[in-house]
Amino acid sequence: MSAIAELAEERVVEGVYAVARKRRLRTRGGAPYLALELVDSSGRIDARVWHDVELLEPAPDTDPVALAPALRRDAYELDGFLDFLAGELVHPGLRAVVARVLDDSELRRLLRALPASPNGHHGYAGGLLEHTVGVATICRETAQLHPRLRTDLLLGAALLHDVGRTVELVPGPAFAQTAEGKLLGHVHLGLRLVEERAAGLVTDVRTELLHAIGSHHDARAARTAEAAVLYHANQLDAVAATRPVSE
Repeated sequence: MSAIAELAEERVVEGVYAVARKRRLRTRGGAPYLALELVDSSGRIDARVWHDVELLEPAPDTDPVALAPALRRDAYELDGFLDFLAGELVHPGLRAVVARVLDDSELRRLLRALPASPNGHHGYAGGLLEHTVGVATICRETAQLHPRLRTDLLLGAALLHDVGRTVELVPGPAFAQTAEGKLLGHVHLGLRLVEERAAGLVTDVRTELLHAIGSHHDARAARTAEAAVLYHANQLDAVAATRPVSE
């Protein structure tokens, strides 16, 4: 059985892969074919089915979720980093809000099961956890370099900035959007999730926390230094994870 990462040109392979995406198309001559994206725990690859396009059948005794692209780093280590970063918060209200979110066992499970971006950076199971730790670490270090920044606000927003993905997506292999996810997106869903757990937070602090989370994909919308730093930290971690590097 060949993993996707081991596939090479001009080679006959045998394996079981999940179909993450499927399109039925036609050649110039009018013959039907399938354009597929296949995935397994080692990666993903585009594929074509030119013949017998009606015969695509599920493999027996196979758990599709187990075929989702997988995290390459140690998930337990990343979980430990996440708890360490949350423990760095001093502000009682922000610390409590972050704890209410991260102490949710189902949410923590989904951090390890979902990607940060299904079709982009950290696009594998556990990528959401890895990206969250990465962005929060960048923000923590930036706050140490620039003491004028409100560290707890920045770090709290970083730890929570992508929690909406846990409502937007379902575990692999396709990491499909939920009905809410399709219509509302992870930023809106994340704001709602955090706001539900921030009722006891001082109004001004709650507003700034929600603002930073809400603008982490829109630099022009960022009205505070902390929101702007979060935006750039999010971009930096995404670029560092995806941009090709010379060997």
